[in-house]
Amino acid sequence: MNTVTRPVTGRIHSWDLSTGVDGPGTRFVLFVSGCPLRCLYCANPDTWHMRDGKETTVDEVMAEIEKYRAFLTTAGGGVTVTGGEPLLQPAFTGEILRRCKEAGLHTALDTSGFLGARASDELLAHTDLVLLDIKSFDIPAYRRLTGGELAPTLGFATRLDRLGVPMWIRYVLVPGWTDDPEAVAGLAGFVAGLGSVDRVDVLPFHKLGAAKYEALGIPFPLRDTPVPERESVERVRELFRERGLNAY
Repeated sequence: MNTVTRPVTGRIHSWDLSTGVDGPGTRFVLFVSGCPLRCLYCANPDTWHMRDGKETTVDEVMAEIEKYRAFLTTAGGGVTVTGGEPLLQPAFTGEILRRCKEAGLHTALDTSGFLGARASDELLAHTDLVLLDIKSFDIPAYRRLTGGELAPTLGFATRLDRLGVPMWIRYVLVPGWTDDPEAVAGLAGFVAGLGSVDRVDVLPFHKLGAAKYEALGIPFPLRDTPVPERESVERVRELFRERGLNAY
């Protein structure tokens, strides 16, 4: 009896092209829908709910990527799956990564690591780079900032290191929330123990997503929080550098 294989589908918000911020080179960046966390500084509240995304097949995504393949490879780039949270849709995300890898494209997964347990070893085998967002190293602060728990992310980081999956750690600096020197130093110590970390990106908090909150009728929780001064950002980067890490 013949069986019909149904196409793998997922829900996406949008896609874009970027250079230098979502992995090496010029990237095709796919924003999938749905996220279990509610980070107070989130710039994309329009990606929180899967129901708001467009149902799309992997074939449709690959057809779009194919239009830019020559440009992506020439520019030393590839494909980054971000969100939302890509691991909320592990089958969809994993199939995109597999297909891209088979097509000879560099693959990157941008994740909070909160759902790291959903990433199979096979999915990670098709991932050339993980952009791991560690929101805070202080457990109570992490909970207040995201609504989630820190432990799954740290466990995922340790697993990625054990598997030898290259990582870029991303850390958003929010005045009054993630700028405590002791917590940053603790995170730097943890990250320094991970051999597969290539770099740490300290990203200044910004309010570029504020208009999205207004459009959605949602209060922006950090509306009155100032953006960090350049000197503060550099001080935090230096705390990572003191542990031998490449911090930018």
